[in-house]
Amino acid sequence: MIPLIQEEVLNRHQWMSAEQLSDIVAVAGMSPGPIATNMAVAIGFQVAGPIGAITASIAMILPSFAIIVLVGHFFFRFRDNELVKSSFFGLRPAIAGMITYAAIVFAQNSGMTSSITFSWFTWSQILIFVGSLIALVFLRKHPFSVIVISGLVGIALYG
Repeated sequence: MIPLIQEEVLNRHQWMSAEQLSDIVAVAGMSPGPIATNMAVAIGFQVAGPIGAITASIAMILPSFAIIVLVGHFFFRFRDNELVKSSFFGLRPAIAGMITYAAIVFAQNSGMTSSITFSWFTWSQILIFVGSLIALVFLRKHPFSVIVISGLVGIALYG
């Protein structure tokens, strides 16, 4: 959803700058709940105030809910079908690719890739990313603790 929202907000409607959207992505990622819904609410609020936030919430939740109910009904009937299982195996790398694409665009919009030679800022961001990844994947730390520690490191480095 992040690349789709980004396309609509930045390219199609020009509702905000890439930097503003990057800030919204960061806050939405740290907020509880689905990141796409959090982004939509924040964008809706910025564009049209409280009515925009409410409209964005309904627009994000209602269609997804209806589709999930419909697909869920049929999924339980066909969950053991080899074609269904195979399609989910095919979707996994595509979803990982979309998440990677969103991360790359986020890095570009935040100035991490603005020059061929990486600055101290870029290297520090990469180290925070690698440290967070190691904490999550290998040390199995809770995401909340990784977020808090990363924020504290940010305060220490950039504050």
